[in-house]
Amino acid sequence: MESQLTNLSDLNLKDSALTIDDFELIKVIGTGSYGKVILSKKRDTSQVYAIKTLNKKHLIKKNQVEHTIAERSILENVTHPFIIELAYAFQTKNKLYFVLEFCPGGELFFHLSRIGNFDEKILKPENVLIDKDGYAKLTDFGLSKENIKTNSDAKTLCGTPEYLAPEIVDRKGHGRAVDWWSVGCIIYEMLTGQPPFTLQNGNRDELFENIRKCNVQIPKNISPQCEDLLLKLFVANPDDRLGGGPNDGVDVMQHPWFAGVDWDMIMTKQIKPPFKPRLQSNTDVRYIDETFTKQNVNNSPESLVDSLKGGMWEGFTYTGKTDLM
Repeated sequence: MESQLTNLSDLNLKDSALTIDDFELIKVIGTGSYGKVILSKKRDTSQVYAIKTLNKKHLIKKNQVEHTIAERSILENVTHPFIIELAYAFQTKNKLYFVLEFCPGGELFFHLSRIGNFDEKILKPENVLIDKDGYAKLTDFGLSKENIKTNSDAKTLCGTPEYLAPEIVDRKGHGRAVDWWSVGCIIYEMLTGQPPFTLQNGNRDELFENIRKCNVQIPKNISPQCEDLLLKLFVANPDDRLGGGPNDGVDVMQHPWFAGVDWDMIMTKQIKPPFKPRLQSNTDVRYIDETFTKQNVNNSPESLVDSLKGGMWEGFTYTGKTDLM
């Protein structure tokens, strides 16, 4: 266990007296197997955040300690216009808290399920959020790995079954190329309303066999350029997959389906999104599913622990980014 936890103590850390009492808890905006996400307002600044709470016992029981620490490290060290930002992190005796920027536009697929032939129960890539200006942001890096340099550095079998790449299914070790497989899954789902590989009658063996063989049906209404892109992303050998080579994402960005896309303008947000959330306030939750917002916010009182006194969660505290907009 200790060998998995040493990286956290190497982060740029400083102690803080920040506690959950420093926030007004407004609405539940997400739930998961390890905790929930709560829309909150910092009392001294009125800044709005999404606080992700995780139960320590559940994380330990489900062997998610390493994944949680990786997520904590990634969120501190990555700065990107389309990745969710971490403002603070702190802990109590029983819980961990990630204080993240709030994306009031909700989940991408919350919108897609309402404008087309999308089955909301099937849609799974819920880690694509929409910010207040309509730009997409990625969140939830709990299953991510750091320092991945080849297509076989990571070994863990994890993730939603329908979106696993062949190398994950076969436990051959995986790397960055799995992300391009996932890009193919998201593109396919956005265009058709369902994942390219689906779990039928709970038969995982059949699902995994289809993934291994890349048995994907491309609908006739998909353009030839998009079909070519998808077929090059759904390749079993990660080294042969588009984006799996030394050029990484450059090869994907240069595919003909993206012809005419000015990536520099996208990175600098000079291209306006086709949708911008219509918000009445900075705590508006109209784009958050009522399944979440109707839940009780209740946060039971807990004793504060000093995060610098050792243990598996040593160094979890973070007070680096306080100017999120």
